Amino acid sequence: MAVYDTLGATYAQTRRPDPRIAAQIHAALADATDVVNVGAGTGSYEPPQTVLAVEPSQVMITQRPAGAARAVRAVAERLPLRDDAADAAMALLTVHHWADLSAGIRELRRVARRRIVILTWDQNVFRERFWLVRDYLPEAAAFDDTRCIPVDRLIDLLGGGRQEPVRIPHDCVDGFGAAYWRRPHAYLDPQVRAGISMLAQTGDDTLAPGLSRLADDLRTGRWHTRHAELLTLDTVDVGYRLLVTDQ
Repeated sequence: MAVYDTLGATYAQTRRPDPRIAAQIHAALADATDVVNVGAGTGSYEPPQTVLAVEPSQVMITQRPAGAARAVRAVAERLPLRDDAADAAMALLTVHHWADLSAGIRELRRVARRRIVILTWDQNVFRERFWLVRDYLPEAAAFDDTRCIPVDRLIDLLGGGRQEPVRIPHDCVDGFGAAYWRRPHAYLDPQVRAGISMLAQTGDDTLAPGLSRLADDLRTGRWHTRHAELLTLDTVDVGYRLLVTDQ
């Protein structure tokens, strides 16, 4: 069973593409005439030139909107595509779920003629800068420690490339891990947490003490006092990175 057969049921509600992040991803794809989306989920951030989405979870596939690119149920490590099948391959917030990272990256390199674009995060930066895991939910950070992929390792497997910071807007509409950095009450919502794999997979029982402290700090105003400077910012860099490599 794919991870998101159990975790992804609410993704169509909580994980809508943010247009500002979409613009950065689409700019990284440049003039690619056709794109394959690997670990595609519900189809967020797929550009119009997407010709195929590859996703192991049927739960995620059934949430793809009408008119989205054709989707096949398969895994990154065994892409059902010929060599040089598309100008570009993209893999967004997915590589940490792959059973065999090296095999998955080899497959991306095999099917992409020109460019590979990967959205991931730098765990060291994330741990240091994101108040939720640093101050309240270190258990979630510990879970991410077990699955995060160092950016340098990804670039090595890709054979080189560049990385771009992806700054998260304060009103981000895509509810991934740090999307609500300026809206702390959102993390108390079970539906929001269900759409964030590091929280959903850590589990509410483990998170309960930290969530209780957060609720108390929000009720008393301590959170807002402590993060007064944060509340003046429109975007933050908490470690999300876009990796771009040319074949």
